[in-house]
Amino acid sequence: MVRQLLLRGMLAGVLAGLLAFGFAKIFGEPQVDHAIAFEEQMDKAKAQSTAATMSMSGGMSMSNSETPEPVLVSRAVQAGLGLFTGVVVYGAAFGGLFALVFAYAYGRIGALSARATSALLAGAAFLTLVVVPDLKYPANPPSVGHADTIGQRTELFLAMILISIGALVIAIVIARRLTSRLGGWNAGFVGAAVFIVLVAIAQILLPAINEVPDQFPAVLLWRFRIASIGLEAILWATIGLVFGIMAEPLLRKGRWSPAYV
Repeated sequence: MVRQLLLRGMLAGVLAGLLAFGFAKIFGEPQVDHAIAFEEQMDKAKAQSTAATMSMSGGMSMSNSETPEPVLVSRAVQAGLGLFTGVVVYGAAFGGLFALVFAYAYGRIGALSARATSALLAGAAFLTLVVVPDLKYPANPPSVGHADTIGQRTELFLAMILISIGALVIAIVIARRLTSRLGGWNAGFVGAAVFIVLVAIAQILLPAINEVPDQFPAVLLWRFRIASIGLEAILWATIGLVFGIMAEPLLRKGRWSPAYV
């Protein structure tokens, strides 16, 4: 049955990827185009300023002799086939992982139905994998961020994801241990408080990164980040809802026990 759940999770992920692709194409890609245009304008202005400075100092401008770096993948491919492939594969992969987590969690987190369990897990995934990391290190469009700090920024973002997952696991363990003494609701509130405190400590201790150019339009940055988190919200909401709908009849027909996984 786990194999059947895995297949349904991947199918739900593919559907989620298709919806996320449509959202990104309509709302995300225009912001990327505006950011690229801003970057090109800044590079042009910098080149003109450098040429003027060298001319005034009696030096020779090297701007005409510089050759642009070759473009490996065109912008049209990036915004079309590349975006489609990346989002759909991303959705299928996380849909499969989601199904495996569901197979382990179903029946272990209370007497919840398949749909309720799926929705709860999708909400937890969106919170730990998207919301918490983005609060500390939000997504940035092109022209924001220095090339020599890409590695550092990636490591910090991944560290925030791992800390968020670890905080959630600790909060769940504490809540389950306190349930018999405090009751479900009170134990849940204590677990939520533990999660918030651990995440807050991590976000205070981890270094901040602010590489947004002073001239970069604030509205464009805001719209890009909203589109980025909106894409993830559509992805996880679709996976949670669609997988629950597909898994419920399967679990209703067969006998399922948490001991299977």
